[in-house]
Amino acid sequence: MFLRRFLPDGFTCALLTTVALASILPCRGSAAQLFNLLTDAAIALLFFLHGAKLSREAVVAGMTQWRLHLTVLASTFVLFPLLGLLLKPVLSPLVTPDLYLGVLFLCTLPSTVQSSIAFTSMARGNIPAAICAASASSMLGIFITPLLVGFMLESHGQGGMSWDAIGKIVLQLLVPFVAGQVMQRWIGSWVERHRGLLRYVDQGSILLVVYTAFSTAVLQGLWKQMPVPVLIGLLVVNVVLLTLALLATRYGSRALGFDRDDEITIVFCGSKKSLASGVPMAKVLFAGHPLGAIVLPIMLFHQIQLMTCAVLARRYAQRGELRATKVAPADAGD
Repeated sequence: MFLRRFLPDGFTCALLTTVALASILPCRGSAAQLFNLLTDAAIALLFFLHGAKLSREAVVAGMTQWRLHLTVLASTFVLFPLLGLLLKPVLSPLVTPDLYLGVLFLCTLPSTVQSSIAFTSMARGNIPAAICAASASSMLGIFITPLLVGFMLESHGQGGMSWDAIGKIVLQLLVPFVAGQVMQRWIGSWVERHRGLLRYVDQGSILLVVYTAFSTAVLQGLWKQMPVPVLIGLLVVNVVLLTLALLATRYGSRALGFDRDDEITIVFCGSKKSLASGVPMAKVLFAGHPLGAIVLPIMLFHQIQLMTCAVLARRYAQRGELRATKVAPADAGD
C-alpha cells in the first residue's frame, strides 16, 4: 500500500508509452502532417470544453480574496521565472542548453486547475478560492506565458518572442475558451455531467502533442544527445525548483498572515505547473526549436509534483484532523 502512493498513475504510464512509441515508430511525412492537424483540433476542443466547464459564479465568488489570488499569481509568474533565471548558473551545467530552455519555459507556465483543486480539497483547504485562483492562473497564462517566454528567450540568448506566435496562442487557445464561456449557459451542465469526456480530451490532446514532438525530436537525434547523466541532472533541477516553490509558498503565506485554509490553497495552486497548457503552448511558441527537449522538463515536473503534493496533502489533512480532535473536548465543555 505504501509503495502504491509512489507508483505512476495511468496517464503517466500513457505518457511513457507514447514517448517509447515515438522513439521506435516516429511519424514522418504525410502522417506527421495528419497528426499535426489532429493535434490542433484536439487542443481547440480541449480549451472550448474548459471554457464551457468553468463556472463564472465560482470565479466571482472567489474574487473577493484578492490578496490570496495575487499571492498565487506572484508565485506562478514571478517567483518561478526568477528562480529559473537566478539558479541558471548553478543548474544549467546539469543539463543541455535545450533542456534548460525547457526548464525556463516550465517556469513561465500557469498553474494546474484540476489537480490544484483536488489537492486543496484533499488537504481541507479553501476550495472556492482554489477554483478561482487556479482558473485565473490558467486564463491569464494565455497572455502572460508568451510574454515571459519572450523575455526568457532573450536572457537565454535565443532572441525574442514574435507577436505572430502570441497571436497564434490567442487564436488556438483563447478564442475556443471564450467560445466555450459564451456557450456555457447552453452546454455547461452537459459538460459537467460528462466530466470524463473532458479528461479524455485533455489527456488525448497532450498525448498527441507529445507523440508528434518526440517523433520530430527522435528523427533529429534527441536520445543520442541526452545520456543518462543528463536525465538525472534534469530530475535534480526539477526537484530543486519544486522544493523551493513549496517552501516559499508555505512560509511566505504564513509571513503574510494567511490562515491554514488559505495557506493550503496558496501552496497547491502556487507551486504547480500545467502540463495541459504547457504542451500546446510549446508547440506554437517553440516552432523551429527541438520540441522534445522543451516539453521533457514539464513532463517530468508533472509527475514529481503529483507524487510530492499527494504526500503533502495527506499530511495537511492528518494535521487538520489532529487539531480538530484536540479542540473538540474544549468545545464540548462550553
